[in-house]
Amino acid sequence: MNAPLPAVLRFDIQGLAAAITHSHASDALRCQFTQQQWEILAGYMQPFAMQPGQVLIERGSNDQTLYFIESGTLSVHYEDDKGRIRLALVASGTVIGEGAFFSRLPRNATVQASNASKVWCLTALRFKELANRHSPIALELTLAMGGVLAKRLYNRPKRVAVT
Repeated sequence: MNAPLPAVLRFDIQGLAAAITHSHASDALRCQFTQQQWEILAGYMQPFAMQPGQVLIERGSNDQTLYFIESGTLSVHYEDDKGRIRLALVASGTVIGEGAFFSRLPRNATVQASNASKVWCLTALRFKELANRHSPIALELTLAMGGVLAKRLYNRPKRVAVT
């Protein structure tokens, strides 16, 4: 007889936790979670692999999903109304999509994988569920994302990464 499947699938989030903990990037996500809190967070997120060139975020789309980079590098492309292109690279240990998450505005840039990458997504709906059930985790995550946003806005070349 087979055992019933758990109501919420849990994924191994230890790779993401290590990437965030050990990142030396200027825009690294700085959140302090216990092992138990990481495991709770994993229940609200979905991991997936990306191939080089695969698009993660399309400029102009109306979406508030957050993406946490466990491995690999993502490139952020922005073309202004004069045809000038700006580019930023975002590496493991940080988040992308925080701009639209906080502003609720359309995405301002296109993001794609520069190389094979592993990314975790957290939709706005799942974040709201997390906030309702585990507010300390949601608060810590929000403050850490605010830190990433502030660092990117302060660093002119990284501003384009605020998607």
